[in-house]
Amino acid sequence: MVYGIGADLVQIDRMEKSLKSEAFWNRVFGEEERQLLLGLGEARRMQSAAANFAAKEAFLKAIGTGIGGFALHEIQAIRKQGGAPGFSFTGNAAQWVQQNGIKAHLTLSHDAGLAQAFVVLEQTEK
Repeated sequence: MVYGIGADLVQIDRMEKSLKSEAFWNRVFGEEERQLLLGLGEARRMQSAAANFAAKEAFLKAIGTGIGGFALHEIQAIRKQGGAPGFSFTGNAAQWVQQNGIKAHLTLSHDAGLAQAFVVLEQTEK
């Protein structure tokens, strides 16, 4: 059963300034994401960071809280083996996903200076 859907759009150039701040990195990105992003060239890093940020906001919209539902670094947009996007959750976000029997589906895209994320949350059990 579909629990919720969410979408978000982020301007990629907003990430350039933000990624210069260590506090931003620590507040927004979890360890798995930081490793992924730091392994990319600068242009791809900004595109992927913007897409990951959009994924976090789309997830929070899908659960119905918007920004502030969980710490952003607890919601990690990762790449699965083969490159497909997915989520990894830690802390309170992981607890909520488990307690609510949620399976999160994620797709990301970027073009023309914008990054987009679309999330579908499936409730598999409750």
